[in-house]
Parts: sequence; C-alpha cells; structure tokens
Amino acid sequence: MGYVHNAAGEVVYAPDEPVPHGVRLIFRTCDERGTLHALVRYLVQHDIHLGVRLREGPAKGTLEWRRPNRMTLQNMLKHPLSAGAYAYGRRQVDPRKQQAGRPSTGRVTRPRQAYQVLLKEPVPADITWAQYERHLARLAAHRARADTIGAVRHGPALLAGLLGCGRGRCRMQVRYGGPRPLQSYTWNRLATNYGGDYGPYLPGEPLAAFVSQWVLRALEPAALTRSWEATTRLEQARGEVDLLWQQRLERAAYEAERAARHSRVLEPEHRLVARQLATDWEDKLMAQRPLQEEYERVVQAQPRPLSRAEREAIEPWAHNMPALWQAPTTTMAERKEIVRQIIQRGIVAGEGMSERLQITIEGGGGGRTAGLTTRPMSRTEHLSDSPLGCERIRTLVHAGYSTVQITTYLAQEGFHSAKHARPFSRQSVIALRRRLGVHPPRRRRRPPLHEHEWWFADWEGELGKANSTLPQWRTRGWLRARWHDHSQRWVAWAEEAELQRLKQRSVLPTGYKSHNMWRDAQPSQPTASSHFTTV
Repeated sequence: MGYVHNAAGEVVYAPDEPVPHGVRLIFRTCDERGTLHALVRYLVQHDIHLGVRLREGPAKGTLEWRRPNRMTLQNMLKHPLSAGAYAYGRRQVDPRKQQAGRPSTGRVTRPRQAYQVLLKEPVPADITWAQYERHLARLAAHRARADTIGAVRHGPALLAGLLGCGRGRCRMQVRYGGPRPLQSYTWNRLATNYGGDYGPYLPGEPLAAFVSQWVLRALEPAALTRSWEATTRLEQARGEVDLLWQQRLERAAYEAERAARHSRVLEPEHRLVARQLATDWEDKLMAQRPLQEEYERVVQAQPRPLSRAEREAIEPWAHNMPALWQAPTTTMAERKEIVRQIIQRGIVAGEGMSERLQITIEGGGGGRTAGLTTRPMSRTEHLSDSPLGCERIRTLVHAGYSTVQITTYLAQEGFHSAKHARPFSRQSVIALRRRLGVHPPRRRRRPPLHEHEWWFADWEGELGKANSTLPQWRTRGWLRARWHDHSQRWVAWAEEAELQRLKQRSVLPTGYKSHNMWRDAQPSQPTASSHFTTV
C-alpha cells in the first residue's frame, strides 16, 4: 500500500498524495500507541480510510478507499518494502499444508533467514530499517505466548509479563480476585503439565512497592549519571567487539570478491575450470550471507545508545519523576510502560515458607540488581524470626511483664505480625502466648491501694454482681474509678455511705432505673368522669 510501478517498472510512491500521507500516519501512530489494537482503534475513532488499488477485475488499478482492518495493518507493518527493502521468498508453499486441487493454499510466512533474496534500499522507504526491526520486535513481544511479555494492560499488576519464578525460570501468571481486587502472581506449570506441586503464591502489593522504589531510584539524576558512565564504558567494549565483526565481514567480502575476479578473468573456452570457479564463487557468497545476517542480529539485540539531545531531555524529568509517578492522572498502563523501558525481567524466589522474598531485577542495559522484600503470611510460625519472637515472649512473660508491656517491647525490638508486617497487637500477643502455652505467673500479693479503694474482683464478691456490671456502672458514671498503671486495671473508690448506696442499687431489679425514667415522663391519666356527662 502506498507504492505503484511506473512506466519503467520501478517501484515509486503512489501519485495520489493522500495515500502515502495515510501510510506515514499509520507508522507514526504505531510508534506512539505501541500496539496493533490501539492503532486500529485510533484509525476507527478518527474515521480514517486507507487507499487501496484493486489488483484484479474490470476496475483493476482503480483507487478505492476502505475502512482499516487488523490484517491489512499487520501486513503493512511486517512487510520489508515499507523499510525500502525488496524481499523474494517471504511467503512460500508448504506441501504439508497444501490442499489437493487448490494450488493457492499452503502458503506460510518464512523467517527472514529463509528468504531467497533480500535487497535493502532499492525502493523509497517510509521508515528506516531500525524502525522496521523495532515494529517486528514489538509485534512479536505483544503476542499472547509463554515466551513473550505480552501487551501492556490496565490491571494493577505492575510486573505483568516481566516476573519469572526463581524455581523454574518460567513466567508467572497474574490473577485478580477479591473485593479490592487483590493481585497475585502464581506459577502452576509443573502442576498443570507434570502433576507436580503448585508454585508459590506471591501477593502483588509488596512486589509493586519494591519495584516502584527501585524505578524511582534508578531515575534519580545521580543514578542516571552513573548509568550513563557505565553505558559509555559498555559502548567502548561493544566498539571493540564490533571491530572484530567488521574484520570478519571484510575478510568474507574479500574472499567473495576474489572468487568473482577469478571467474571473470577466465577464458570462456575453459568450461571445466569455469564451472569449478563458479561453484567456488557461489560458496563464498553463501558463506558471506549468513555471516552478515548474524552480525545484524547481534547489533539488533544490543540496546540503542542515547544521543546527547535525548539525555538532555531526560534529565529535567528525573527531578519530577516521583510526583509524576504518584500523580492520580498517571494510569497503570503508563507506569508499566516506564517499568518496561527500564526493566527487562524480574526473578523472584521465596526463602522456604517464610515471608522473605529474594528479587533479582535485570535492567535493559544488561545490569542485575538483587533485593529483599517481605510478603504477608497467614501464620506467625512461618515468619523467619518466629523462633526468636516466641523465645522473647516467653522471657518477658516469665519476667512478670504485662501484655501491654510485652506488646511495646516487641514493637521496639522490630518484631512484627504475619499479616502486612505490622507490629503485634495486644490480642495477637495473647493468642500467641496461649498457642505457646505460656501463662503469666500468678501474683501472690497485690499492690497496696489507698483508703476506701477496692479492686473490681473483690467488690464483685461484696456486691454479688456479675463481672460486666461494674464496668457498665463506671461507663455510665454511677461509679467512681481510676486506672492503676502498675497492675493495668481499674480500681473503684467508695466510702461507707457510697458503699451502702451501691449495695442498695445492686439489689434493685434489672431495668429499674430505665423503667422509672419512662414512668416519670408519662402525663397524668384523666378520670372516667371527664369523658361522660350525666343526663
């Protein structure tokens, strides 16, 4: 699309100006949007039609405007003619897929190494060869396959498609569920294919927090400066490797040119020698072609170095990157795009059943960074410091410390609960103490109280009320009490007159106070004589 043959049989741009303009718009939009599906939606939303020349029928050669479709755009992006290259043998017939009686069936697309002819820059190009290679790599990476990272989606999983399991080095799957919704990474390949054990369950929130901090640190101005210095040294090393490749290519080209000279200077009458020299020439050319293709693959696999203008454009953004990352207008798809520009792959491995996770990040430039993070657990026994924490609780309980004091000491010493890495609460300390079978020693002698003060337990026996009555009286203001710091409990105060009053209240029936309040609030009832008149 966008090319025609002129009178001399050469391939040139189409004479209709809207046609090549629309083709350039397609390639530019593909660079901006990133995916084929986004490109199709953009063209449909803006009602853009593509000019197609009919190849058969009575109206052959006529320009017709059609709606864009996925297959047409995919063929445009994958065809080497858009990069100015002529290819022959790109689609060949596979006899195993050909149907009997249908000679046009069985065509398959071959890899570039299997092309019979590939000539670069014989025709005008819409994009450069590097852009063409980038489009092919992006389309291949966006395929939903086990060995590709897939396209960027809007889910909250920041490492979707990039995270691999340290056990099997396979890509982990993303799962969503729950009211929030919860995000998690799982690896079930052994269980699905071989009936083995299921892989570890990894929650996504701690991994996303760790990667976000790592990305922001990598984009700091100082980190960028160190990265560019390392990139400069890496480029020097790559230059030395490239020099060796250039020498190999030059040697192969010399051998092919030498064989060509021998074939040209030979007299035509020496046919036996001519056939041998032609065979040698063909062998040299066949040896030169795979070497050139291998060199192009090596160059394509290496990341492209940034120019000075690109570095100057990146530096101002590095100062505002934390605010830009946390901005509510930044979508998860945009954050994933930033992550994929910096991180090539992430590998996570758990330390047994503990909460510790070992994360290895492979950067786009080839560097590796290892880190450690934690995940929430369902049981305290699975924590890595669980033996130390249990032993510390036993020591504090036997020393006579209260539950509140034990909770404070555990928080100060860095011990945390299983879920969300939060400090132990009073209820969790009590539950763990009961699970360990550790009970505080009974105190034989209570601390002395002031005059007219009572412990709740002693007063409950004196009044004959349930355990919940006195706390209710204290809450309603019927009982004077204070908090005892040493024993961590309430202490009531009552002299002789107050004690007698509370004893009288304790013998009243349940709801007596509320019943009297309701009865006093009712108006007086009229007499029967007020309703009737004597006749």
